[in-house]
Amino acid sequence: MFAFAASELGTSLLWLSVGLLTIAAVSAVVVLVGRRRGSRTLALDVALTLSSWWTILSAIGLVFVLIKAFTADFAEVAGAPMNVAWSENLPCRTGELTSGDAGPLLWCASASASDITISQPSVDVRALSAAAQAVAVLYSTIPAVLIAVICFQTLRGRPFTRTITRTLIGGAIVAVVLGIANDVLPGIAATVALRSVLPIDHDLYPHTFQITVTPFPVVAALALIALAAVFRQGMRLQRENAALQKETEGLV
Repeated sequence: MFAFAASELGTSLLWLSVGLLTIAAVSAVVVLVGRRRGSRTLALDVALTLSSWWTILSAIGLVFVLIKAFTADFAEVAGAPMNVAWSENLPCRTGELTSGDAGPLLWCASASASDITISQPSVDVRALSAAAQAVAVLYSTIPAVLIAVICFQTLRGRPFTRTITRTLIGGAIVAVVLGIANDVLPGIAATVALRSVLPIDHDLYPHTFQITVTPFPVVAALALIALAAVFRQGMRLQRENAALQKETEGLV
């Protein structure tokens, strides 16, 4: 996932274009090298290369997360579903528009603190922050690992094997576990972090834990299970075709 923030739209789009062009450049290099070698699996080569780099970069990011958890003098929580009181100078409007209202007007708005940084965090805040970031990295790497395994087995000439089906089933289980953890941990970490630095009578003090679980992990798991069933069916057809070929050769 790419995330770029800048005061100007053009700058954000420029950095986004750099990221996409990098992916395109790597893909082009793989295709050129594959053509020189006479490869007939260029699409698989590109997919395997990109997924492998994705996995490697995620592993490096995970190492940095763990190192920062034990060495940094601050803790960060990203994507925390913490509600923040909207400014009293910009209350939500009530009633209908009047003839005196001209041009676009701010009717109502809400805000949330998605990024929280705590200096000199306690051990529990540091651990929860690191766990939330580590889970986010691992969860986002699941597609890359699955694609890499499928492409690698296919390039070896074994597209329908128990390795792929077991990997897909394992990926489904991991997707559910890490997906739910990815939804839950940021809210827990943010609540504990804010409670550690704010007095109980503060406007931003979180009196409740806001935990939200999305259906995406379950949907992803079901999709992987269905894909595993497709590969299992392919294995069965492959065995039947091999047996039929042996019988035909025996008759000849």
